[in-house]
Amino acid sequence: MTHDDTLPADDLNEQMRFRLQKRAALLDAGTQPYPVRPDRSHSLMEVREQFAELATGESSGKYAAVVGRVVFIRNSGKLCFATLQEGDGTRLQVMLSLAEIGADRLADWKAHVDLGDHVQVHGEVISSRRGELSVMADSWTMASKALRPLPTLHAGVNEETRVRQRYVDLMVREEARQMVRTRAAITRTVRETLNRHDYIEVETPVLQLVHGGATARPFDTHLNAFDQKMTLRIALELYLKRAVVGGIDRVYEIGRIFRNEGVDSTHSPEFTMLECYEAYADQFVMADRMKEIILACADLLGSRTIETAKGTIDLDGDWAWLGVYPGLSSAVGQEVTPDTPVEDLRSIADRHEVSLDPAWGAEKMVLELFSEIVEPTLIQPTFVYDYPPSAQPLARPHRENPQLIEAWDLIIGGMERGTAFSELIDPVIQRERLTEQSRQAAAGDDEAMQLDEDFLRALEYGAPPMGGIGLGIDRLVMLFTNVGIRESILFPILKPEGGQ
Repeated sequence: MTHDDTLPADDLNEQMRFRLQKRAALLDAGTQPYPVRPDRSHSLMEVREQFAELATGESSGKYAAVVGRVVFIRNSGKLCFATLQEGDGTRLQVMLSLAEIGADRLADWKAHVDLGDHVQVHGEVISSRRGELSVMADSWTMASKALRPLPTLHAGVNEETRVRQRYVDLMVREEARQMVRTRAAITRTVRETLNRHDYIEVETPVLQLVHGGATARPFDTHLNAFDQKMTLRIALELYLKRAVVGGIDRVYEIGRIFRNEGVDSTHSPEFTMLECYEAYADQFVMADRMKEIILACADLLGSRTIETAKGTIDLDGDWAWLGVYPGLSSAVGQEVTPDTPVEDLRSIADRHEVSLDPAWGAEKMVLELFSEIVEPTLIQPTFVYDYPPSAQPLARPHRENPQLIEAWDLIIGGMERGTAFSELIDPVIQRERLTEQSRQAAAGDDEAMQLDEDFLRALEYGAPPMGGIGLGIDRLVMLFTNVGIRESILFPILKPEGGQ
């Protein structure tokens, strides 16, 4: 039996028609195909653990009521076999014999049970003649009738179905279930690492009057109660900084972020971000925090070495630091500085086949050249730092060079995984930066930040010096699992089927 994404519509409709008939037959017989709560004395895992020592062909003399999804079925004469599966992927064989359950119930089983159904089976726990731990049924009931056919276990599902019908993927593929467990473990480890440093986890608004904290295009919505235009947040930053101003010296949030931008193998319009802020810290303290978080996740998963298509990533040892301008200079074979004319930058772009918008200034051009030429080559963990000011309007000016800011991006495997700043706390400079951003927005830049007067008011009360981190949870999962962003998110945003 194959899954509906590979079946012609007529075949699918025919199979569903047969299953609907079986549902109707159960109801006509006074049997509920979707009972409220089937009896269960043991999970499948508990049966496996408690009766693991049964010898081949041995009967335990003990009984269990188990429930699971039918993922394999073989009906033959007077003895039927089925494999049940529960949520964690544990499987257990059940056997139904004419002698134990009688002709009527055996016939009902053959007539009504299909792959994908959830069934309850009660009986003695035995080891079959082939040594397979089993429940020899003395009764069974339907727990939930599946109306759509499932894929065969050996065939699986194609990549499109994996992300579009994740529930099917989870049913049949252990790797899909393991991805969910891995992501949960990574997120838990991030929290535990920050909690050890006395960080406090908080929640901040998703609906916001002013979008800020990043340069990104927001999703717009409307709050009817106030007749007010609102946006979904594009970052966690500004409210977390308000908390630090108020005296929560170490604060973090792991939350959903929404950016109305492109969709590809590394970007999703809805994703999960960690942001944390620490009073009296700077970008170098936050680099230590970032490294500790990532190494803790690596240790949880059992290895600090990651094999990828781009090469082996070794998380042990020192992580490199690379300045934006020196890194670009080395890659293109000529010196690039904050004073390099735009004509020279365009010439570099032409030689390296990098497309630049004619309206961009020199700083934006440098960022694009670095992103296209240098970043993909950085396979080992590298903190890219000493950015031009326009890269991060919320980072403080460099303590030594006013043409730079104190910010870094962590590149691993040729991809940005996280970022951090020595945070800008001077309300005068911050107002200048946000005012410039608002001018860009008024000129048609959909990604520019807006002027947030309440955030500026908070800074005017006196914010302590602080460092901050932004770390994409999805990209952290991608690093350790070698999958694209659609695989790392349980239910990713997808283009509607059939143009709906």
